[in-house]
Amino acid sequence: MPNAAGDPRGGPARRVRVGILSLQGDFERHGRSIETLGVEPVRVTMPADLEGIAALVLPGGESTTMLRLLASTGLREPLESFARSRPVLGTCAGLILLGSGAEGLPGPTLGVLDVTVERNAYGRQIDSFAAEIDAPAVGGTFHGVFIRAPRIRRVGAAVEVIARRGEEPVGVRQGRVVGLCFHPELTGDLRLHRWFLAEVAGLELPAGPVTGSRGAVAGESR
Repeated sequence: MPNAAGDPRGGPARRVRVGILSLQGDFERHGRSIETLGVEPVRVTMPADLEGIAALVLPGGESTTMLRLLASTGLREPLESFARSRPVLGTCAGLILLGSGAEGLPGPTLGVLDVTVERNAYGRQIDSFAAEIDAPAVGGTFHGVFIRAPRIRRVGAAVEVIARRGEEPVGVRQGRVVGLCFHPELTGDLRLHRWFLAEVAGLELPAGPVTGSRGAVAGESR
């Protein structure tokens, strides 16, 4: 599989490659969003899959299952090493994995984002909802889809809040690590993915669509 730098024999440059953790969860929706922006999505299921990617997305899903699968595949340490030095976006369960602590998990989280996260803080699947949030990083409001979503209970001094629902933080950034309580991949609005790839990861993206029709709500994160 070619790396992000292109063909070493002098051929045309390959598309930038961005990994999506694909052990469990809604990774396919993130892949579609990434691809629409002109970036090649790469499924990450083993440590070797981290080679040659410019950034990484940790999707929503089931955080306890994800941690167990990270251990069984040998991905835990390589993934943490990647997240400490490269751009990473975590949504819902992905935010839980990136954070510095959450209760009821089978092992420690990656601890690369100085926030404390409460799992399933909004209630059961039936309590899932959508709401407009304030997201200045992408120019105003954003339609947030919250599915068994976590809540950010503590924000470290080095962490910037990039999105709020009322006064409550629902999106944070620490350097090149971004965590969201909600699912931007379910809205059809590509502004947050574009912002992460261009502004946080520093990738050069081709001109393309920024918004689209809102997709159906599916999956869950806990």
